[in-house]
Amino acid sequence: MPRTVIFANGELNNPAAARRALRPDDYLIAADGGALHCRTLGLNPHVVIGDFDSLTPEELNALRDSGSRIIKYPARKDQTDLELALAYAIEHKADDILILGALGGRWDQTLANLLLLAHPVLKGARVHVLDGTQHIYLIQGETMIEGRPGDTVSLIPVQGDARGVTTHGLEYPLSNGALPFGSTLGISNALVGNQATVEVREGMVICVVIAKENPVHGSPG
Repeated sequence: MPRTVIFANGELNNPAAARRALRPDDYLIAADGGALHCRTLGLNPHVVIGDFDSLTPEELNALRDSGSRIIKYPARKDQTDLELALAYAIEHKADDILILGALGGRWDQTLANLLLLAHPVLKGARVHVLDGTQHIYLIQGETMIEGRPGDTVSLIPVQGDARGVTTHGLEYPLSNGALPFGSTLGISNALVGNQATVEVREGMVICVVIAKENPVHGSPG
């Protein structure tokens, strides 16, 4: 089935990178004000979901008139709009999900959005967050990391200590090691080639891959 792309209501720091990441057949879900990011990119979401505290009635009507399905929740609810959007995606059998606009100036929302990657309802689905040059996802078991030599790779445990961690293709390798919860041991590693593998036997880690900036050519020497 097509990939699902969810636009959250955080900051879309690099609209050009977001546009490059999109595919023509993506199924677009906007979490409340994330619909405005869609409009910025000239897109119309298939579904808009939330309590709509970030959209004016005029904006909501324009989305409805453009063919978006509108799913409204009460303001007093137990989930954020992004969690509702993820639950909707999983309910409709999505197994490949890209989230855009998940990070921003509110650290409570940013942390909560990143920790949503560990939500039990997402188990078995491929869920990635993209923010400009930063690519973020959860690792349980074995995962391949793709990028370019020199890309930064950070591994951050999120459910207590991560144990039995083995890496191949990173500058600082681990062999059946541990990443203690709250430690910065896994921060700022780097790819030595175009691919690396990470295996986590116990626990889970959030992986952040930061693409290396292209060198500036023609600078005076």
